[in-house]
Parts: sequence; structure tokens; C-alpha cells
Amino acid sequence: MKTDAEVYLMLRERKNGKTLEQAAARANMSVPTARKYLRSAKLPSALRHARDYRTRSNPFIADWAWVEQHLKRDPALQAKTLFSLLLEQHPDRYTAGQLRTFQRHVASWRALHGPEKDIIFEQHHQPGRLAQSDFTHMDDLGITLSGVPFPHLLFHLVLTYSNVEAISLCFSESFEALAEGLEFCLWQLGGVPQQHRTDNLSAAVQTIEPDGCRRWTDRYFGLMTHYGLTPTTNTPGEAHENGDVEQSHFRFKQAVDQALRVRGSRDFADRATYINWLQELIRKRNGTRQARWTEELAALRPLPKAPLHPCRELSVRVTRFSTIRVLHNTYSVPSRLIDTTLTVRIRADVLELYVGTVCALTLPRLHGRFQARIDYRHLIFSLVRKPGAFGHYRYRDELFPTTPFRLAYDTLLARQPSRADKEYLRVLHLAASTSEADVEAALTLLAESRTVPAFDAVRELVRRPEKVAMPALTQPTLDFQVYDALLTVRCADG
Repeated sequence: MKTDAEVYLMLRERKNGKTLEQAAARANMSVPTARKYLRSAKLPSALRHARDYRTRSNPFIADWAWVEQHLKRDPALQAKTLFSLLLEQHPDRYTAGQLRTFQRHVASWRALHGPEKDIIFEQHHQPGRLAQSDFTHMDDLGITLSGVPFPHLLFHLVLTYSNVEAISLCFSESFEALAEGLEFCLWQLGGVPQQHRTDNLSAAVQTIEPDGCRRWTDRYFGLMTHYGLTPTTNTPGEAHENGDVEQSHFRFKQAVDQALRVRGSRDFADRATYINWLQELIRKRNGTRQARWTEELAALRPLPKAPLHPCRELSVRVTRFSTIRVLHNTYSVPSRLIDTTLTVRIRADVLELYVGTVCALTLPRLHGRFQARIDYRHLIFSLVRKPGAFGHYRYRDELFPTTPFRLAYDTLLARQPSRADKEYLRVLHLAASTSEADVEAALTLLAESRTVPAFDAVRELVRRPEKVAMPALTQPTLDFQVYDALLTVRCADG
């Protein structure tokens, strides 16, 4: 069928005095077609009627009642699942090539007779009113630091009016990660909106009352109060209510993946380099939102005078095993702290250990439960005097810093079983008192030469050269007569 524009062109040419043949040729149509539109005096759109009949019969009519019965019983059944059942029951009636046709029939039935669907209502955002935040996992992007996989999360904050965003790197969805991420992002943005919406995190939402009201945790409510934010959260199971940040997750991770592909490598030298790279990517993305950001920035409230730096504080006593237990995880500490009561400040990534008001030690925080972080440097000076305790030590596997140390101990067990524990502990003591990297290099060299990694052999390789005596320096004697002679000659020539 011809378009309205083609018929209009033919009519215009005919009006300008062209013959029917000439007008039809100009409009790229046959003479009978031109004559039809001249007689009807209507455009093709006016002649077109909605088709209320099928051009082909329904090939599934014999079993369509069975299909409808299943669709009504469970609307979540997929068309592909039902078609597979039809193929099993009637292999002589249907072929695999009819799947797409069956899917179209099921889609048409659902549009006419299927259950109602949830409607997502487009929201009108106001500048400075709402910020949404959530955590997103970055493991699927394959980021590595110096060749080592780097599993991590990002705390992601988005202002819903301008879509300006900010991020903070973290490793769990704890309250500390939430609080530090929120503070970091707000101070990056330079202002505070009226409301903050998050998911139903246990770090923020304590309980949900029968009437639907949320009861916030004391720490989260204190954080909101410090910044003057009104806390809100989405209905459980309704992620679209936090849709701005969810969509930003998807777009941001897409942008990260594309930037990594352009970069040609997903490996970074260290964490700081990776964070700086992410922040530069965020800066470029926010640079495309300046029109609305200028309007939103003017509507944001000012930041408080100082960050809150919220953290959880616990009082723990160091056991006789020179360990402490924090949030169901075990950490070793220097033996001088045994029987000391420590104040532990729990932050997103580290534990700060205080003796009174003095920070005595900072430890990387473990995430999860029933894990252990035992630093051999805290224990080795006592353990080397009690080598018999090593064989059945509860955290013995934690005393192998790297793979070469583990392989060295296995070699000692095979070659010198009676002295393996003592020799290995002396090697470990050497690593603690000198350089772990040097001892590791020595163990690697001994393994390559198939030499038993006994303490004497390792010490011989890592022994530092003796200090060379510095030569005595004397006061130089300066003879200025040479310069005086040069001046005399210069003056005579002048």
C-alpha cells in the first residue's frame, strides 16, 4: 500500500496539469493505483481498516485449552516451558521451529486475559530533596591489584534530581561502611539534601512495625540527626522504590567496564591507584550533569562543622593466648598486652586498639564470622622458645605468611621430621627479626636447588654484609696563592 506522502504527491502533480501517467510516474505508482486514489478522493490512511481476523489459523488450537489452564493456574510459567511439554506430549503435532510462534500466542493471551501487573509511577524530583544510596558488588569486573584478585564493594550515593553521584570503597555492608561511605560522599558533594533513602539494611533498620513504620537503629538515627537528614527506606522486596541508585549502579558499572576495556588492563598497582582512577571516572560522569547540578547545589543545606567519624567501641581483654575476640573473629596482638583491657574502635576496614587514650595498634578488620588473623610477629618470640606447642597450635595455618614458607615446612617434615618444627620456627623468627621478603627469597632459592631449608642455610643467604668502616675525613688545606698568581698575571696583561 502506498503512503499518504506518495498519494499527496500524485494529486499535486495532477492538479498542476500533469497527465495521469506522468503524475503516477512521479509518485512511483502504477496508473490503476493512481486512478483508484483519484476516484476515492481519500489518502491511504483513511482507507486503512483495522484487521479483526487472522490471516493464519492458530496451529495450537487443539491444545490451547490445556495451555490456558496452565497459564491461569500459574502465571509465572514461561512459554518456553509449556512448549517443551507440548513437544513431549505431541511430537508428531509440533516441531521445535514453532517456539517463537507459540511465544507470540502466549504473549497475546497474557495481554488480553493475563493478570494485572504492577505499575511503576514516574516521580517528579525536586532539587536538594533526596539522596539514594546502596552497596554494589564489583567482583564481576575482575579487578586485580598487582595481579591479585581484589574482591570489594562500593557504597554508591546518588542525588535524584541531578543524578550527580559519589562513591566510597568498602568490603561489607556493615554500619561502619554505611556511615563512613555516607560521610565521605556528602563531603565530596559539598552539601546535604533533605532526605536519605537506603535499602532495608540491618545496619540502618532495626525492625518494621505492624503499621509499616520503620524503627531505626540508634547509631543510624544518630548519624541522620548529625547531618539533619530525614531517613527513609523502600518497601521490602520493592527495589524499584530505590530505582535511581539501582539504575545508577547498572550505568556506572557499565562505564567502569568500558573504561577498563579502553585502558587495556584490569590490573592496578595498589588500592590508592585504583581509587583515584574510579574517582576520576566519577568526575567525568558528573561533568555531563552540570546544568541540573548547579540548580541542586544551590538547594543543598550546608555541611556540619566537622565529620562525625562514627564507630563502634568495645572493651575487650587480651587473653593469655595473646589474642582478642571482636565481633566473633579472633586477632593476635603483641604479647606485652596480655591481661590488658583494650578499647577497640571498630571502623569499616580497620580496628583501632587503644590503651587508655593512646592508640597502641591498628589491625585490618576481618569481615564475616569465626575467622582468625594471627600475625606471627606477635607470637614467634615466645613460640621459638616452646617449639613443642607448634604442632597442635589451633591457628598453626596462620603462621605460614606465604606459600614458600608452607613449602619449606613441608620439606622439613619430609627430610627432617624430628627437627621440622624447631627449624621452621627459627626460620620464622629470622623473618620477624630481619626481613620477611629476604627470607622468602632465600627459601625460594633453596627450593629451586633442592636444598633442605634449615635455619643455618637460610641465615647464610640472608646474612647482611658487615658494616664497612667509613674512612676518616681530614680538613683539606687550601692554597690561595695559585689564585693570587692568576690575578697578578691578569692585571699585567691588562
